[in-house]
Amino acid sequence: MKNILTIALFLGATLQLSAQKMDDELWLQDLDAYKTGLEQKHINLYNTISEKDFDSELALIKSSIDNKTDFQIVMDLMRLTRKIGDGHTAISLSNLETHSFPFEIQQFGNDWRIVKISKPYKHLLGTQLIAVDGTPITIAIQKVGEVAQFVENPHSKTIRTAQYFPISEVLFELKLIKQKGKANFTFKNDNGLVFTETISVSDNDEFEEITISVPEIKKPAETSNAGFWYAKISGTDGLYIHFESYPAFEEMMQIAEKMVGYIFENNIRKLVIDLRNNGGGDLYVGLVLANALNLADPVDWQSGVYVLADKVTFSAAASNTALFRELLNAKIVGEPTGSNPTGFQDMDTFELPNTKLVVCYSKRLFRIQEEFSEGVQPDVPLQYEWESFSRGEDNMLQWIIEDINSK
Repeated sequence: MKNILTIALFLGATLQLSAQKMDDELWLQDLDAYKTGLEQKHINLYNTISEKDFDSELALIKSSIDNKTDFQIVMDLMRLTRKIGDGHTAISLSNLETHSFPFEIQQFGNDWRIVKISKPYKHLLGTQLIAVDGTPITIAIQKVGEVAQFVENPHSKTIRTAQYFPISEVLFELKLIKQKGKANFTFKNDNGLVFTETISVSDNDEFEEITISVPEIKKPAETSNAGFWYAKISGTDGLYIHFESYPAFEEMMQIAEKMVGYIFENNIRKLVIDLRNNGGGDLYVGLVLANALNLADPVDWQSGVYVLADKVTFSAAASNTALFRELLNAKIVGEPTGSNPTGFQDMDTFELPNTKLVVCYSKRLFRIQEEFSEGVQPDVPLQYEWESFSRGEDNMLQWIIEDINSK
């Protein structure tokens, strides 16, 4: 499975839809290619929406193209594709030139907070976003959530909505902002002060962000893979495995072999596998890790293995979360995953011939879990808490460390 977060990159470098609208006849060709391609390539296209309803909605899109901009037609396709019902079937904006407001938002309870922002606006870091051009954030989030792609359940819907929200073109076509590239955003700080600032889209790559950690875990100074590394949890007999991205198959074999040696040398009894923020990869690479760890006899296999997951955990990462519960007797801690343990996965893509719009689709049906659930459900449900998050503290990981110390 390919990394969904990589494929869903919003800032595509190639402009395929020009400022001048594409000819309607070319759009009709692309809409036919959209349907034909999905029918030929998707493992079971009409598993949620019937072919009759699909054709009816596609016909409506075709009948309205002369009155719409190219991006409005793309948005119509995004809405239709969402009705196919799986998180690996989507319209990617990677081949379109889009422009984003320079911030990222994250939900904490009912609040949407700025967790990353361009340095010129760093004074807004941590504030609540409460409106955009006068529209309350609850309404804006609802509208963006209707078109956000790569959504499989309510948990990934929250994440994808946050990812699509800063895209100027999306906000403009949803009539949430009055002009492309600039909007008035209203914020509230922790003192209750409400204020509005005008923010423009930006290519500035210097950001301030809130990061969380625990003092007991230090990332090794030298690591071959920034997305996959391990370190001893100081003051405990535990090992922390940071699994935010997937190494190559051969690299995982090498790292896992060294890791098992480290477990024996240091008499490691507890394992913490952190799959949060992992958008997917190759689930079989995850099984290489499970296979290697199974040889580590010092580990407390009765109650000493934890897996951390959150709403970002998607695709292969969600599958590995479920499989680690079965294969490693792991306790799942955190949030439900953004994709389902049983469902359509293994994504591939094709391009429409004229717009070069990228269409993603599912090639396989995986049955990782016998009973259906919206995401892999945790054994210990935890959420990110703003009070600790704002201080840079990882409350989920801290819970595990306290649980290890209590045994």
